[in-house]
Amino acid sequence: MKNDIELTDKEFNLFQKIVFKEIGIFLENSKKFLLKNRLLKQLLIYNLTSYSDYYRLIQVNKNEKIKMLNLITTNETYFFREKRHFDFIENSVIPFVDKLRVWSAACSTGVEAYSVAMLLDNSNIKYEIIGSDVNTDVVKKANIGLYPVKMMAKIPEDLKIKYCLKGKGNYEGLFLVDRILITNMDFQNRNLLDSHIDLGLFDIVFLRNVLIYFSDEMKEKIIRNVIKNLKVGGYIIVSLTEHIHELDLSLIHI
Repeated sequence: MKNDIELTDKEFNLFQKIVFKEIGIFLENSKKFLLKNRLLKQLLIYNLTSYSDYYRLIQVNKNEKIKMLNLITTNETYFFREKRHFDFIENSVIPFVDKLRVWSAACSTGVEAYSVAMLLDNSNIKYEIIGSDVNTDVVKKANIGLYPVKMMAKIPEDLKIKYCLKGKGNYEGLFLVDRILITNMDFQNRNLLDSHIDLGLFDIVFLRNVLIYFSDEMKEKIIRNVIKNLKVGGYIIVSLTEHIHELDLSLIHI
């Protein structure tokens, strides 16, 4: 079986359409090579000879469709990414409250949510943190809270000592986030294109490094959905490299 199966433009277009239909993300043409590489292993597992065959498979196999979407939406992340946001919470929010509800709305493997939890727990703030992601695989990893030691690099030293438990034996090279944090956290599989009124209202919603994958129309839909879960006076935090001021949000009511 060859490992260099070609992904034609026609086949790529099929995957563009189904990914957009399922989760609202439009794969730019520049992502063709990425999609080819991420799905190749699945073709080999099923002994398929073309991406068209795999496309037909996900039409009839719901679990494999979920697997495909998981592979497409897996992204690199790390603890205390974009430190300015955590400095803002520590210096401009925590001193003025005694409890917080926080939603990490595209939580990936949970490192953003755990970063916030470390800050709040260390400051003796009562908190509840919801982490959600469309990718079922990363939600499972978030619930476990086990990560490579290299991901500890940007965790402040005092928090690293207090909340990061280095593994031994079979877990050498890994660390576990202290389970004391998870008692006030919940990780769920959710699609940002849906409404999430059932989650209630939050003081802070993290919506970082996710909007870049959507068209302006989809961005507006996501913001409209998310803002329904924001308390009056609350904060939506987007990435330092993302902008929402160009979106038409004039009809939003809080």
